[in-house]
Amino acid sequence: MRVEVHRLSMAHPGDVSGLQELVSTGQIEPTKIVATIGKTEGNGGANDFTRALATTSFANYLAKVRDQTPEEVTEQIAFVWSGGCEGVLSPHVTVFTRDDGAPGSPDGQKRLAISVQRTRDFLPEEVGRMAEVNEVADAVRRALDDLGSETEDVHYVQVKGPLLTPSGIADARARGVDVVTTDPNRSKAYARGATALGVAIALGEVSADQVKDEIIANDMTLYSNVASTSAGGELTSCEVIVFANSLHASSDYRIGHATLQDPIDIDGVRSALRNAGLQIECDPKPAEKERIAAVFAKAEAPLGGVLRGARTTMLSDADINYERHGRAAVGAVIASQTGDPRIFVSGGTEHQSPPAQAPISAIARI
Repeated sequence: MRVEVHRLSMAHPGDVSGLQELVSTGQIEPTKIVATIGKTEGNGGANDFTRALATTSFANYLAKVRDQTPEEVTEQIAFVWSGGCEGVLSPHVTVFTRDDGAPGSPDGQKRLAISVQRTRDFLPEEVGRMAEVNEVADAVRRALDDLGSETEDVHYVQVKGPLLTPSGIADARARGVDVVTTDPNRSKAYARGATALGVAIALGEVSADQVKDEIIANDMTLYSNVASTSAGGELTSCEVIVFANSLHASSDYRIGHATLQDPIDIDGVRSALRNAGLQIECDPKPAEKERIAAVFAKAEAPLGGVLRGARTTMLSDADINYERHGRAAVGAVIASQTGDPRIFVSGGTEHQSPPAQAPISAIARI
């Protein structure tokens, strides 16, 4: 297996020009694309339509060059978008290709491998509950089998799944069943939490018998260290992308991960870069920065809104949601190390790290 990583700037949520250029010049074979992970400049909330616009734009373009319908494209490629480019975060997309005809590692060193899996569609009453947990766990297990990797080789699992929409809530009511919450924005927390716990169970970080409906988005002592989960109204199933280092891969990349202790944990950023293979003491030198292919992180508010003994307004600001504060802060800290604001930072860390902490993963060229 050979995986390639292409990080492309975007002028707007429907901008596919960067991908068009790489395809037209032969740098990307469109039939090898298996996933995209990107940031759009929406609000990141339940009503953020920039994510759906981006998916539609990319699917329509790829349908032409792959000689498929847009529906076939979206069934075969995972399109993961996170809304909200607060602060210095720059709208962009990272495109991943996978060539199964390539040989394994040329030097006996584990290299970047990727597996994309999908769950079945979920009914509204299943979102944020055990049905979602179990389906995601099964998807991660399928990915491990596909990659031939051990759980310790996994450094990043990106899951994007559905949230509850007003129409979905109304449908459940009409059928006489309840949903986990009637607040679409609140449903994001349950959806993110359920999918993260599915990852944790599959990787052996949490025992399956510990997880029940009532602990989802409530008991934060159960978590995964490598899950990064998001929810949007544009999906009805979960897209699960597992990133690992494997002897079966000949990629020119390696992935690593770490945990951010709080939104300004610069040492956590450096730890992730080191884990991906960079030899750095403090700030990466220009040559090291050139090796950074992508960074993916979550953002969370500090416990009680107090950051290292100082009060913040992240949890008390009625105008700006804490997720937006968090994305702006974490994005700036990461960009100060990478020298590139094209960073994927998503808000909300339910069951994705210890409470008030956040996962971070980095891909670097070998």
